[in-house]
Amino acid sequence: MSEPYEELLQGEAVHRGPPTADHELLVTRLHRLVAGSLPLNSALCLLPPRSELLLGEHSVLRPDLAVIRLEQPAATVIDVAQLYLVAEVLLPGDHHADTVIKKQLWADSRLPRLWMVDPRYLNVEVYGLGEFGFTLTDILANHHPLTDPHLPGLSCPMHELFANI
Repeated sequence: MSEPYEELLQGEAVHRGPPTADHELLVTRLHRLVAGSLPLNSALCLLPPRSELLLGEHSVLRPDLAVIRLEQPAATVIDVAQLYLVAEVLLPGDHHADTVIKKQLWADSRLPRLWMVDPRYLNVEVYGLGEFGFTLTDILANHHPLTDPHLPGLSCPMHELFANI
């Protein structure tokens, strides 16, 4: 999906321009890595890129990557409590919306894991849910691998994730 789209952030419509080719390459790589690391019969499910997720009455977010827990049969509306992991690939000009507003919305919804993928600095900030919201648990760069305790097959060094970006 490299077309413009819209999100609703705290009641305000935010129009997003078409993602760049580099952005889409990173989103595709992340989806391929996560899909390949989900064990058979996993309780986790990878949603399509930029699936609409309703957070409360006034926010509809479309993350680049979302993984949910399959606690019940698939429903048409994803319950925020089912979310396990969200990844946002940052775009130039959209940093405030992603790194401030959306990060706070994800924290308020008690999202367990958040990856902020930053192609400017070739790194991934990994956030986990703490007592008072998100805690920065790691900043991955260079040869550090992207891993996750619930995705046992996932191990991708940053230089491979950001290759040709």
